[in-house]
Amino acid sequence: MKDLSLLKNLCMLNGISGDENSVREMILSEIKDYVSEYKVDNLGNIVAFKKGKKRAVNKLMISAHMDEVGFIVTDITSDGLIKFDEVGGVDRRVLPGRSVLINNSIPGVIGVKPVHLCDSDEKKSIPKYSSMYIDIGADSKEEAQKAVSLGDSISYEPYYSENNFSVMSKALDDRAGCFMMIEMIKSELEYDTYFTFVVQEEVGLRGAKVAAYSVAPDFALVIESTTAADIPEVPDSKQVCTVGEGAVIGYMDRRTIYDKGLINKAIELSKLNDIKLQFKRAVAGGNDAGAIHQSRGGVRTLAVSLPCRYLHSRISLISKSDIDDTFDLVNLLSKETSGGKV
Repeated sequence: MKDLSLLKNLCMLNGISGDENSVREMILSEIKDYVSEYKVDNLGNIVAFKKGKKRAVNKLMISAHMDEVGFIVTDITSDGLIKFDEVGGVDRRVLPGRSVLINNSIPGVIGVKPVHLCDSDEKKSIPKYSSMYIDIGADSKEEAQKAVSLGDSISYEPYYSENNFSVMSKALDDRAGCFMMIEMIKSELEYDTYFTFVVQEEVGLRGAKVAAYSVAPDFALVIESTTAADIPEVPDSKQVCTVGEGAVIGYMDRRTIYDKGLINKAIELSKLNDIKLQFKRAVAGGNDAGAIHQSRGGVRTLAVSLPCRYLHSRISLISKSDIDDTFDLVNLLSKETSGGKV
């Protein structure tokens, strides 16, 4: 079992899409002494290169995204309430009553019309952003403007907890992937490898598109978190994957048809090394592979994911054993791919 203190530190940071600065600074402080070279590009991606014991046969890029879903300030009402909209795909059902931080410093709570004042239709419906607000306790627009401005970032209040078998936190999508890449960078690699910590995945895979064009890899491995939904009243065919049953790969999602050679190699390596591996049971979602595999003349790409419950909510859940399985599989895949065995 890995020491997860670094994962905790990463998850406790706030970094919604377009405002990943604090996450980027921590990652740079962790990797700068272990890589041969690195740069931060114009969009804010970290592109790092680490020399291995051997020169790679195939140029490999391993990628994870730094950003998380959140919100942005769109208006301030005359009575000092903050109007907002989403950054990335957020489940509105879980928002009323949630505590948030504006610009990492101003606490607030998401409010909505009190339930005892709602009619029967309102009680059954999901509140729209137009009917919600963030209350910071200000008495007027002028008072609120002393602390908050239009365009300010809004994040879920940080939370992290773990027990013997699971981790519960905000931003596990995709700080868990960033954590695993940092662990790889700190280890001794067999082959030269590029690592990209990318921005703005949650709003359209934007950072990955730029990073892949810059690196121009032959192959790419994307480390992600994917919706598990293995909960009561969800049919097996809709559960996508299962927490605790190992790393997740898929043949296809809404953005990518994955490379068959990499899929077969992942299956082979999992069997040879007693690594738990499962397949997505639905064609759903997407990740940075969708932008990476279409870069330049095409990139042979596979996403290796952690099954994650309650994705894009304030607190999601992953299994510690799945972290180990995902990390081990990506490590082995990187060696085989860079070494020309795919």
